[in-house]
Amino acid sequence: MVKWICKKFDDLTVHELYAILQLRNEVFAVEQNCVYPDMDNRDQVSYHLGGWSNDKLIAYARLLPKGIVCDDHVSIGRVITSSSVRKSGIGKKLMINAIEQIKNLFGTVPIKIGAQLYLKNFYSEFGFRQTSDIYLEDGIEHIEMVKQ
Repeated sequence: MVKWICKKFDDLTVHELYAILQLRNEVFAVEQNCVYPDMDNRDQVSYHLGGWSNDKLIAYARLLPKGIVCDDHVSIGRVITSSSVRKSGIGKKLMINAIEQIKNLFGTVPIKIGAQLYLKNFYSEFGFRQTSDIYLEDGIEHIEMVKQ
């Protein structure tokens, strides 16, 4: 059973924040062997959606208001699942919850993401469409995608 919790930065407990940063570090820095500035001063103005199972964070996404990543879109970023639950469908549940939270927080608005290229088909399942050429971000191929 996964419990979904969405909180503003200031409402996170220190234990929740540690779990978020730990999972982001495990996936983005260690698994993907990518050194990049994860702490980018956007967390403080974002909402943080976590999927918790037995007090362990297993899925996470950062929900960013309009004007943080781009002037005319809200955004979903730092989308991750723990390696222990991959291929279980939790990533799809995470995206469904993230899109629903965006609607609850900001209304029905276009959502923009910077997606790793290999996940294009995954995000397309949720109505995201490619809107940019391929670009490198931290040595990984990405594309911009928008859901209207």
